[in-house]
Amino acid sequence: MTETWRATDPGVLRLPSGRLVRGRALRRPLPAGPTPTYAVYLLGKQPPEVPWEVRWLRWPDFRLPSSHTQAQAILGEAWGRADAERVEIACGGGRGRTGTALACLAVLDGVPADQAVEFVRGNYDHRAVETPWQSRYVRRFAG
Repeated sequence: MTETWRATDPGVLRLPSGRLVRGRALRRPLPAGPTPTYAVYLLGKQPPEVPWEVRWLRWPDFRLPSSHTQAQAILGEAWGRADAERVEIACGGGRGRTGTALACLAVLDGVPADQAVEFVRGNYDHRAVETPWQSRYVRRFAG
């Protein structure tokens, strides 16, 4: 069993179940400390090579995922693995796409869909989930 993040690690969001997931900006340097064991990178183009397991979800900046079915599968896997592994969710800036994906994980974790964006803004970054269509995506994610 791999250790998970510490709640005090930079960018870590604690979900109601106790799962810890790190959000971050890929345009910024890798934070000091432990590295992810599994990451989901939300980018319009293929992510850079890293020494940990990565799933790429094609998701252009300020938009929505290219495939909702793929997003549900990849984010569902991330949520499941966060119970015992260091899972990282990241996009270029670490707010819009990352915040939207973290809000979707919160929905999977039991946060009501209409409260998930505020949960992420209150516990991860107050500017997370940048567009009205990203907020709408979270509300409809599980449906």
